[in-house]
Amino acid sequence: MIPDERQSLALHQKYGSTERIVKHCQTVTRVSAILSDALAARGKAIDARATLAGALLHDIGRTRTQTIEHGYVGASMLEQEGVDGIVVEIVRRHVGAGISSEEAASLGFPRGDYIPRTLEQKVMCFSDKMVSSDTVRPFEEEVDRFQRKGHDVDRLKKLKEDVAEALGEDPERLIFSTS
Repeated sequence: MIPDERQSLALHQKYGSTERIVKHCQTVTRVSAILSDALAARGKAIDARATLAGALLHDIGRTRTQTIEHGYVGASMLEQEGVDGIVVEIVRRHVGAGISSEEAASLGFPRGDYIPRTLEQKVMCFSDKMVSSDTVRPFEEEVDRFQRKGHDVDRLKKLKEDVAEALGEDPERLIFSTS
């Protein structure tokens, strides 16, 4: 099942998501919709329904943990709910700019690669990086945050490059001209 907006919000309610989590997810969904629509208009194969469901549900794991584990925790919750695997993987792979299998092992995560690989995963992950709380902000602010925290800035920049290449233009410019 790829949950629609009503079903996604019902899952948030079922698991006790705060209003802050839901508003953040809704903002990320709006950004993901802008990018998905633009990609589809350019003839790119993207499952917009799955991308938007993943965006709306990406932080449901925060009802169980506020750590970087929330991605795979949320993915597990959604698997138990019978949510389609494409959405589950979007949720699993959205943390940071992705987490390699080596990093995952050192963090004690279940074995696996958590780097966004598909266009749906990349669009949603990038959209999440463009949103702080429920505010769309410049990408450079996320780059600065990654640098302060010692995260992989190159992987973050590559994420934006991948989305820009698929779009044929700067996704940030598109987001701010549309929103």
